[in-house]
Amino acid sequence: MVRSMTGYGKGFAENSDARVTIEMKSVNHRYLDLNIKLPKKLNFLESQIRNKISESIFRGKVDLYITLNEHADACYTVSVNNAMAKSYLDAISDMASSLGIDNDMKASNIVRLPDVIELEESDSDEDSLKELVMSALSDCIAQFVESRIAEGKRLQADLVSKMDEMLTLVDKLEARSPQIIEEYKAKLSAKIKELLDDNKIDENRIAQEVTIYADKVCIDEEMVRLKSHVVETRSVFDLDKEVGRKLDFLAQELNREANTILSKSTDVEIADIGITLKTLIEKVREQIQNIE
Repeated sequence: MVRSMTGYGKGFAENSDARVTIEMKSVNHRYLDLNIKLPKKLNFLESQIRNKISESIFRGKVDLYITLNEHADACYTVSVNNAMAKSYLDAISDMASSLGIDNDMKASNIVRLPDVIELEESDSDEDSLKELVMSALSDCIAQFVESRIAEGKRLQADLVSKMDEMLTLVDKLEARSPQIIEEYKAKLSAKIKELLDDNKIDENRIAQEVTIYADKVCIDEEMVRLKSHVVETRSVFDLDKEVGRKLDFLAQELNREANTILSKSTDVEIADIGITLKTLIEKVREQIQNIE
């Protein structure tokens, strides 16, 4: 199955204590390059998150962002430092007595004094957080993979179209290749007649020269291999695994055959077809760089 290396996914999960939101996006990369940004409180889950992602995603530069929003009543506990409050109250009572003034101190006044009210962050339930994160991650990965598959289908359709164009060009090469041998033979015979006064032509000598020429410009093997590589490339599309590296290798082989055809060509029409073929293969190689 063809999957693009470009993708996006988002997932979230929530319970009575917290809400977790996860976003994931990716671009092309030779290998899996995973960059995770998560709150410090979730650091204990990083290795499990990496393992979970690597089960479904094999190539690409992937950026993962995790946001944790804990509900205030679940995050903190409020307590009163009674010893500190009593110290304040005793000191104020002594001051009022010493100065001969009324002690009108109330509890509402004392709680405003420093260190009387203590706000402590409560310990989070790691099992509960893990369940939330993994649930959100599963949804995120599913959406992410689906976006890659959708883009992969578009890439595959484009590649199949280009494969068909390649086969059409190979058919033109097969039709043209025998013609250049006959044309060379006719030109050689005409040239010899022009040079020889008696117009006596050594047919054996001409046949020998034509055979040597035909051997130099023969592209039969290259055309057979081109067809074979195109067929194999199309079969790779149906494999149930990452296919990008295999397709990249086949594109290199296609390019190699096109280069050989151009190096052997002495015919303008075949050279034009070869250049068109090479341009098409280069477009295929560019598209394959987007495939996982």
